[in-house]
Amino acid sequence: MKALRPTPLIRWLAALVVVGLLAACASGPVRRVSEPSARIQQLTVLADGSWSVELRIENFSSIPMRFDSLDIDVQLDGHEAGALRASPALTIGPESADVTSLQLQPSTAAKLAVADALAGRGSIGYSLEGSVTATPDEERQREFEIERSSALSPAPGLPGVLR
Repeated sequence: MKALRPTPLIRWLAALVVVGLLAACASGPVRRVSEPSARIQQLTVLADGSWSVELRIENFSSIPMRFDSLDIDVQLDGHEAGALRASPALTIGPESADVTSLQLQPSTAAKLAVADALAGRGSIGYSLEGSVTATPDEERQREFEIERSSALSPAPGLPGVLR
């Protein structure tokens, strides 16, 4: 009985498949930069009337990003509250989030709106509008626009805290 030998065409096709598979493995993961997001995770009214704002920054990119600065105007219940301006230099991994704590000296109208929400145990709407400057891993610095509307409610058992 005669042994079957692969023809030169079959050898050539097999080598092409192997080279194609190796090339596919060498390309690595996709590097996607997506718009980040920001939201208020917690707002705490301090004894002096100022606020401590826990701002959650979300990185939806497939690569780490360093958040160099932020300039975000805050409105509560339709009242200008003030601006969150900081240079957190916070590096957030791919598809992750982190929180930075910021101080805010709110306007009188915003203070009253928050006091009403806390006293009535009701929610209060807020909106954020501004920008964050971030540097994607191994790329140039970019500015991203932030626009968000949501609501905060009193945290049970934590006086002066909205979440």
